[in-house]
Amino acid sequence: MVDSGAILRQVAHRPWPLPAQPWIMVQVWHDLLFAHWPIAPDVMRQHVPSELPLDTYAGQCWIGVIPFHMSELRPRWVPPVPALSRSAELNVRTYVTIDNKPGVYFFSLDASNLAAVWAARTFFHLPYFHAKMKVAVAGHEVTYFSRRRGGNAEFQGRYRPATPVQFRQRDTLEHWLTERYCLYTVHEGRIYRCEIHHWPWPLQDAEAHFERNTMADAAGTSLPSSSPLLHFARRQEVLVWPLTRVT
Repeated sequence: MVDSGAILRQVAHRPWPLPAQPWIMVQVWHDLLFAHWPIAPDVMRQHVPSELPLDTYAGQCWIGVIPFHMSELRPRWVPPVPALSRSAELNVRTYVTIDNKPGVYFFSLDASNLAAVWAARTFFHLPYFHAKMKVAVAGHEVTYFSRRRGGNAEFQGRYRPATPVQFRQRDTLEHWLTERYCLYTVHEGRIYRCEIHHWPWPLQDAEAHFERNTMADAAGTSLPSSSPLLHFARRQEVLVWPLTRVT
């Protein structure tokens, strides 16, 4: 079980204080691959709502394809239900910032749990899609498959960690890409923020082989031909706050 008190006591790594209101949801993320490619800001600007200021590192935007799987997915005070508390998930994202709070903007999020898809679309206004997904972990290697139901978004590949865990320094690209404690979405012309909290990312450099990856194409953009920057994280326990409007 997730020890929320232990998570809440470790805050020195956060770029701003915890929200004043109570958190409402817990999730545990497993076997994440962070695959990132640089994108020119003028190209990225065409695909992100104009209300959201792009965030850049050394003059570049970045697009990420992030496969992982979840457990203990549940509201606060509700025990995990096996049929509802697990899901595979794969998101396509970039980075934006408002009021000195750098966050994530999602082009799409595919998930195997239909109830989670419905809840995220309904209560968080996020572009979730139901997908047929399969995750297999053998030793250090993760084999991952996802195909969106009724769509053309597909991912098939293998990945594994290649180095020991490192907690990245604040000014590094790896820290900039991963240490983000909110997401942004735009609904009916209004900007919303959802805050999250977790321990610092235990990142490992990674190796990956992609047999098929049309996730960015399905989101209306495309990936560069260059090799991605790859990182792996075995586990992260996450607390989630309610969606709030940014004024």
